[in-house]
Amino acid sequence: MKQVAQNYKSGELSVLDVPSPSCSPGGVLVRSLYSLISTGTELMKVGESKMSLIGKARARPDQLKKVLETVQQQGPMSAYRKAMNRLDSYTALGYSLAGVVVEVGRGAEEFREGQLVACAGNEFALHAELNWVPTNLCVPVPDGVEPRLAAFATVGSIALQGVRQAKPELGDASLVIGLGLVGQLVVQLLVASGVKVVGIDTVAERCSLAEKAGALLCSTPTPEGLAAVEAALSSASGGLGADQVFLAAGGSTNQPVELAAKLARDRAVVVDIGKCKLDLPWNAYYEKELDLRFSRSYGPGRYDPVYEVGGIDYPAGYVRWTERRNLACFLDLVASRSIDPEPLVSGTFPLEDATGVYEKLSSGELRGVGFLFRYEQPPAEAEHSAATETNGSVAPAAAANGRSVPRSAAARRGPFPLEVPVRVGFIGAGNYASSMLLPHLAGKPGVELASVATRRSLSALNAKRKFGFAEAVTDTASVLDDPAIDAVFVVTRHSSHASFVCQALEAGKAVFVEKPLALSQEELDKVLATVETTGNDRLMVGFNRRFSPMLGEMRRRFGRATGPTLARYSVNAGPLGKDSWYRNEELEGSRFAGEGGHFIDTLSWWLGSDPVEVSTFAAGEGNLQVSLTYPDGSLGTVTYFTNGHARFPKETFEVAAGGRVARLDNFRKATVWSGFRPHVERTLGTPDKGQRAEVEAFVGAVRAGGPMPITLSSLAFTTRATLAAERSLAARSPEKL
Repeated sequence: MKQVAQNYKSGELSVLDVPSPSCSPGGVLVRSLYSLISTGTELMKVGESKMSLIGKARARPDQLKKVLETVQQQGPMSAYRKAMNRLDSYTALGYSLAGVVVEVGRGAEEFREGQLVACAGNEFALHAELNWVPTNLCVPVPDGVEPRLAAFATVGSIALQGVRQAKPELGDASLVIGLGLVGQLVVQLLVASGVKVVGIDTVAERCSLAEKAGALLCSTPTPEGLAAVEAALSSASGGLGADQVFLAAGGSTNQPVELAAKLARDRAVVVDIGKCKLDLPWNAYYEKELDLRFSRSYGPGRYDPVYEVGGIDYPAGYVRWTERRNLACFLDLVASRSIDPEPLVSGTFPLEDATGVYEKLSSGELRGVGFLFRYEQPPAEAEHSAATETNGSVAPAAAANGRSVPRSAAARRGPFPLEVPVRVGFIGAGNYASSMLLPHLAGKPGVELASVATRRSLSALNAKRKFGFAEAVTDTASVLDDPAIDAVFVVTRHSSHASFVCQALEAGKAVFVEKPLALSQEELDKVLATVETTGNDRLMVGFNRRFSPMLGEMRRRFGRATGPTLARYSVNAGPLGKDSWYRNEELEGSRFAGEGGHFIDTLSWWLGSDPVEVSTFAAGEGNLQVSLTYPDGSLGTVTYFTNGHARFPKETFEVAAGGRVARLDNFRKATVWSGFRPHVERTLGTPDKGQRAEVEAFVGAVRAGGPMPITLSSLAFTTRATLAAERSLAARSPEKL
């Protein structure tokens, strides 16, 4: 399918051929009819992409802060690679469209195939021929509403939420500053609510358009124009001034905020809908005691993954107008002719012309308010075929070859002939896979990157472009069912690991899965049962620390302990970001369940045995002390804290036994005290946590047909110990293993 995408590093904007999305549970697959260009938000992103790296950093200080934190913890080269990996990727544009449902996912049965819907979301309602959209970001279009007008629903919801925040009443006088697309819709909504409206914009044509929609007077911010606006507001409000001021403007000028203070009445409401400069003139706002409010996008539910992706609605008794209800409400207003987006349509273009359209919008050659992309519709039989291919029942590779693809009965065993490469498939290609795993496989002799499957079309295409995969798909079955693929890497969110591992083992693949292997004992039991049933034990978990060259050398110099050992792994995990998917513990497990296995595996590898008992204590939310007892009396401790200083080393590992001490400082410095003088090893480059070595060990084992780099028993014990740590905390007692 075709999709509009932009490379944020180069600024290149293209219409790409990308794999069609599959229909996941909890949503519907929608074939686009029209999508709306947001001339504000999208052109801002297009403009940022053309800046220098310094300009991009200034425009996104939040991202710059993350880069600097990575520099502190992982070194400048690692930070640079991660930043370039994010920048040098295609990103999607668009967030408002209307289309037809072509497939209904499990849990979205309220929709039906062939139904006209309006869709929202900058991750879902994209400028693409096909989009998967979750239920809470999708609403039916009422009869009588044309698809091209229904495509305004998302932007209409933004305007509607802004009006709701102000709570205008019949007879009020409102001022709208900025009469772009959102501002025009705000004017229409206010007029429909019985509010007297006055507007300001730098473009005279927009002022005329708002007046035709019912505004009393709109003018440009010249001295004469502002005088006319002030007079109109005075007349409409009986000399009081604006009851509400809506800031629907963008840009770097502070004039909108200053005008709001000047033209508002005493104790008026000022609502920020756009993204304008907010350097508040304190005296002016204080003297009038102005109430400044923010309007967050489409309404309640926005940026809440449980609502938007999980499909969990807010009860109407508590939250009357969610983003989905706002979408439906706006369409109802269009259906009743209370709102008319028709005058806002300034141009409609085929999707194939997207590059030229954005160039003309950026240069000012195209002038107007609302611009739409239209999509060519395939014949009915072609659409049916496309829907069939994306539902997961037929793998794209199989369909292309005109035959079904059987699953392998058992994993392919080496040794491989020298001329035969190990063919690798990836399920998932997020930032970790792209920065820590794939660079060690791309171009490696004896390895062929065969296929990559991701949920998002552009993610698969980015991985194919950067690392040389032969195929990019959104259907995981095409990777799992391809008999020519020897090894599968599972690098997805934690909740899917065990399921994908079982499927890959059943398909006869050697499997590398990022930690954790499982989030529950039941999942672990299922994995082990699959190994037993299939006879396929070709399984590796990404416990990379034990493969670190610095840590391996430190262990060699420390030597074999003659008695019980004390070992402590201190982890300065730091606080979670507000948008981190780790926060969804019900689905993805706790943070320690997700990454604690790394540190338990390192302890067990160093001590040469598996733990027999686990005890866990907590000191506040997210701060854990996990003690592990080993058969010879050795004691391992993981101190995992989230309330430390950001610049303190993330990982510190210490061992003491037989008069010797060893210490690893964040994989940058290793010290062993075993003689008269300590032996110190340092690295000035990027800390090596062992990812390269673990990938090479796994591929080598697959090629040679030898044992996996970590025994299945060890993988299972580490997973059991990680899960037992949480049970111990809940029971407040030790857990035997």
